[in-house]
Amino acid sequence: MTTMHSGTQPRVILVDANDESREVMVRRLSSQGYAVEAFGDPALGADLALASPPCALIADLWMPSISGVQLCRLLRAEPATAGVPVILRGQSDDPRSRFWAERAGAAAYVVKGRIRELVKILANAAAAAEHSDGFFMQLSGGSLDIRDRIARHLDQALFDSVIAAEVRALASAGSFERLFDAFSQFLPQVMSYRWMALLTNDGRQFALHHSPKDIATAEQQAREALQVPASTSLFRIEDEDAHGDTPAAEPIAFNIPFGLTQLGKLVVAPNLGSETESAAVAALVARELGGPLRMTALMDESQRLATTDPLTGLSNRRALANALRIEIAHARRHGSPLAIALLDVDHFKSVNDVHGHPAGDQVLAAIGQLLRHELRSPDVPARWGGEEFVVILRHTDAKGSVVASERIRKAIEELVICVADKKIPITASIGATEFSPSDTLEQLVDRADRAMYRAKTGGRNRVELEPRPLLEPPINGTSLARDVSDAPTQLG
Repeated sequence: MTTMHSGTQPRVILVDANDESREVMVRRLSSQGYAVEAFGDPALGADLALASPPCALIADLWMPSISGVQLCRLLRAEPATAGVPVILRGQSDDPRSRFWAERAGAAAYVVKGRIRELVKILANAAAAAEHSDGFFMQLSGGSLDIRDRIARHLDQALFDSVIAAEVRALASAGSFERLFDAFSQFLPQVMSYRWMALLTNDGRQFALHHSPKDIATAEQQAREALQVPASTSLFRIEDEDAHGDTPAAEPIAFNIPFGLTQLGKLVVAPNLGSETESAAVAALVARELGGPLRMTALMDESQRLATTDPLTGLSNRRALANALRIEIAHARRHGSPLAIALLDVDHFKSVNDVHGHPAGDQVLAAIGQLLRHELRSPDVPARWGGEEFVVILRHTDAKGSVVASERIRKAIEELVICVADKKIPITASIGATEFSPSDTLEQLVDRADRAMYRAKTGGRNRVELEPRPLLEPPINGTSLARDVSDAPTQLG
């Protein structure tokens, strides 16, 4: 160790494995008014820094045994030296060296030989030290302890990087529900909690993971912690990975950032006794969750746009067909009743011709809103095309389909739509039918279409029922479906 020290001089620790280079630096810095304590062994330099923090520490970026990157990470993580500026030196001004120095937390990276630049950085560090309230002091444990601490910090850094990578990989989940499902499988592997909840900033997505033993309590606490009203729907995951029978500490909340914006909040109720460790893990997870949350939001929005009619806000024909296939499979498997209703706006061509296409769009949008309001929550309304709408009536038989269709017909008749202070009279013809186990999607829609056609030819503004076939029709490989817009478009 080389020491040049005066009580009034700013104190600097220098770590340089090369004896000749180290002696040269000691002389140069001493001539600039610094008290220099120099070491060839990085562990000894770090040990002294922890025991008696200097105004700055200078070290080579790459050294045998302990690198400047490792040394810098250690000093940044220890309370005694967290505020000590670390200046790392290297042989060349290459981007890779500057990158490693920056990521290690160094105050600066200086190319060897640029003493003027180094002195300027030291002057700023010394000035900052003079205005500080003093350094935190702690006892050191020698070079062996230093190496052990560095090993622990490296292990922690590796642990953090693995967790971060696992969380970022959730971006491929594809939807918020799948993201939360995968997240609830991962998080219990790295921390223990009674319940965990996630809320997006727009308030549209709220999810909770808890034990089956803790249903009511976990939901109540999560809603209180996130200030989520009872009216907000909840996506729930229940399993034994959450410790419902273990006392929990107070919930802790973390913002989920993405760039300069906030996408949501993560709240965890950690098991009692694990608060500190759980808080550190949850904070790391929350910082990394923004990317996956943003990706799933974009994918959810893309899926919504692909399956939603932009004018009415209802499902479009493609989404309706997919939903109807699922309902047909469910009804066939469980023997539950299922019906559909197909409605066509009467004289819609006249509305466009007389009042203009914006008025026609206004009518269709109003009917879309009406259907959402009039139907039960399990039912699925959709715009089938043009002025036609189809409604999936779950758990509904033929009689129920007529009742539901008549309610819709009456509500449409009572719609008040005005253009230029003139009321536009609106009515609809509706055809309903009940599902038969032998039906394909095309056959079911075709029957509803035929019933609607009868409502048109029978005077419009009425409901007609097409009974399901009593016997299964022969399978001849041909589809009974026709273009369901043909007859209604001609009749209006």
